[in-house]
Amino acid sequence: MSYETKVYREPGGATLVVASGGELEVASGGKITAAGTQAAHIADASVAAGAAPDKAEFDAVVTKLNAVLLALEGVGVLASS
Repeated sequence: MSYETKVYREPGGATLVVASGGELEVASGGKITAAGTQAAHIADASVAAGAAPDKAEFDAVVTKLNAVLLALEGVGVLASS
């Protein structure tokens, strides 16, 4: 009988691998990367106070939201479909 762990360190110990069926909890100060690259910073979204957003402001917020979703999908936090 053999046993394959779902979470293991690559030789050298610098990379922790979570195989299919495994789970990883990231503590405060940790980061998640995809192929060694962390998702790029996404600038804060803003809309002028006091009035309903115009189409350009709405489109900018939607673009930023989609960038957040793509970043989460890219590192496996969200499913891509």
